[in-house]
Amino acid sequence: MRRTIFTEEHDLFRETARAYYLRECVPHSEEWERDGQVGRAAWAAAGKAGLIGWEFPEEYGGQGIRDFRYNAIMAEEMAATGAVGIGLGLQNDVIPPYLMNLTTPQQKARWLPGVISGETICALALSEPAAGSDLKGIRTTARRDGDEWVIDGSKTFITNGILADLVIVACKTDPDAGHKGISLIVVERGAEGFERGRKLDKVGMKAQDTAELFFREVRVPADNLIGQEGRGFYHMMGNLPTERLAIAVAALASAERAFECALAYAKDRTAFGRPIGGFQANRFALADIKAKLQVARVHLDGCIVALFEGELTAEEAAAAKYWTTETGWEVIDRCMQLFGGYGYVNEYEIARIWRDSRVQRVFGGTSEIMQEIVGRSLGL
Repeated sequence: MRRTIFTEEHDLFRETARAYYLRECVPHSEEWERDGQVGRAAWAAAGKAGLIGWEFPEEYGGQGIRDFRYNAIMAEEMAATGAVGIGLGLQNDVIPPYLMNLTTPQQKARWLPGVISGETICALALSEPAAGSDLKGIRTTARRDGDEWVIDGSKTFITNGILADLVIVACKTDPDAGHKGISLIVVERGAEGFERGRKLDKVGMKAQDTAELFFREVRVPADNLIGQEGRGFYHMMGNLPTERLAIAVAALASAERAFECALAYAKDRTAFGRPIGGFQANRFALADIKAKLQVARVHLDGCIVALFEGELTAEEAAAAKYWTTETGWEVIDRCMQLFGGYGYVNEYEIARIWRDSRVQRVFGGTSEIMQEIVGRSLGL
């Protein structure tokens, strides 16, 4: 179906994004998968192409454009080109509300130019070994000592953890105040006592570095606090709908890419003297997938417009994340089945898509947490 949510400016941006992924990322996919992280040159190239931080003010190098449709295009083109690893979604979808809405003019001037240029790679350190979806349970602490914060604790499952130059860390600044004692503090590369742990060996998304972080008496300036002291939990909750919609967009884009791969394979691969797509079981399976993707696309485009217009609720974002990631996984798994034994061979793109997509039902809040959010909104 023809999509109607984009303008000519969006179409031009899509061309730029596609050219960037094909030129700067796709040729390095195998290398990045092997190394477990993306080369920093790709980040700088993204910044030079205007593909990072477009919503930040022009005075810092941004474009002053706050429009999630551009974020959606980046995720869609990454999947469509088969690019892997680079965490531009985190840099563009998750980080901006923190650095845009919670920082002072001095902090913006200090951090934003590097973020926009791709020289400063960001990470958001929320999850801990004993606290994932339940952010109220974090144990990392920060105590005030004169003009400094002193941070102790650890984080895990941190995207861009190895490459990050600027890490937004959720800390308990008042351990006795529960969720009202959480604050957000920026830790920068080189801070004494800040250590990277092991790069986690994941099932999928192998090119995207995910790491453990350790903070041992890490001292940072008092003005590295962003937002209000004790309001960190509320700041995080306010940013989750955008993050969850971004995951939904990426999930659907991956499923659409898997369908393209499966359809091409079904037309090319023969068995018993004819293309496998000609067998009714496979033809019906592909028809079922096509219908599911079509429905998902219309729904998700509606959510994208609602977010752009400031009308998307937290419950609607949770529902979109839940349904799209679950349906996307179902689609991708069925597409992989059409490849038979070849689908389980890593040199085939479908195998990577399958591996990489499984976590979408987990990060940003598990499917069960999404169901809980939607269920509570029903008065149950």
